[in-house]
Amino acid sequence: MKQVKPSFIGAKTLCALALMGAFSAQAQAQTSSVTIYGRVVAGVDIMTNVPKTDGSGTTGTRIRAASNQWGTSMIGVKGTEDLGGGTNAFFLLESGFGSTTGGLNGTDINGTSLFNRRSYVGLSSANAGSLKLGKNLFINNDVWFLDPTGQQWIGTANLVRGRNWPGASNVIEYTTPTFGGFGATVQTSLGEAAGSFSKGGTSTKYGRKDGLSLVYQNNGLELRGIYDVIRDANGRYTDVYDTSKELILGGTYKIDKLKMFLGYENLRAPDANTASGVPDRVNHYWLGANYDVTPQFQLVGSVFHVNANNGNGSANLFMAGVNYFLSKRTLLYVGGGTMRNGNNANYSLEADSSTGGGKGTNQTGGYFGIAHSF
Repeated sequence: MKQVKPSFIGAKTLCALALMGAFSAQAQAQTSSVTIYGRVVAGVDIMTNVPKTDGSGTTGTRIRAASNQWGTSMIGVKGTEDLGGGTNAFFLLESGFGSTTGGLNGTDINGTSLFNRRSYVGLSSANAGSLKLGKNLFINNDVWFLDPTGQQWIGTANLVRGRNWPGASNVIEYTTPTFGGFGATVQTSLGEAAGSFSKGGTSTKYGRKDGLSLVYQNNGLELRGIYDVIRDANGRYTDVYDTSKELILGGTYKIDKLKMFLGYENLRAPDANTASGVPDRVNHYWLGANYDVTPQFQLVGSVFHVNANNGNGSANLFMAGVNYFLSKRTLLYVGGGTMRNGNNANYSLEADSSTGGGKGTNQTGGYFGIAHSF
């Protein structure tokens, strides 16, 4: 039998293919992507018993253009890079704005910075979790998962005057991988005050925010627990709606087209000056449901209750809404409700606490509009 010698050209081809495979693997390990995304929300808002601006001390019905009642208008840029070995680098820059004026949201929690919602960079892997550094929403924004309204302006923020949706700067945040349905996120927002960790030095806790968020998911069940603290410039808890300790517990359960929500929130401000009549404890409860009549048509309903100590009374908030999806990106929404304040309570129907009509004043109203995501 004649022996066939290896072809020199064939050997070169094999080497070339091997090199191409190596370079291809390296290129794949270094692939990256950048995405521009956002949402524009605009509509009309109406509410009764809003304080007039003429200094008369009276109230009236207000009709106004609305840009964030269903959800925040925002624009952002995000990107990832595959570093190989299952590790990715990522970044996110995000600004909230008012669609009715086009300006940055100086009237709500976002502030007027260029990237007033998020600006962070980090690393992630399936085995080690993810690390974020920069600016982010504060960890208690995980209440979004427990809010039947999706944190609309008639939702979980109202009866705690926005305590559960602030932003956080100077953030270090770590999220674990998911193990058996369990996951956790820990976050600190450095106060950046001069000081020392040693006893007797200026406290590093001045102006700092810290929090822990736990989640368990199994089929249609989701349970969450959030604990966080926000300190004032002196490291104290002096305002139950601002610088305080917060505990949020709750869960959701989805059965076919129905998703049910249950939540509890406790606020404590042990350093508050209760002699001045302010509360140092607040208990907030809610329940609600979403029902998908069709894949395009969703009903929303919820009830909220709050009780503030030291004679600050209680209130009940009722909300109902409809979401109608014209497509995956375009939504028509309607939301309405009523705030029923007790004699000593003064909560607003919407999350803008400046619109409260006074102690014992009830309010009714709602909003409708269009939301488009891209």
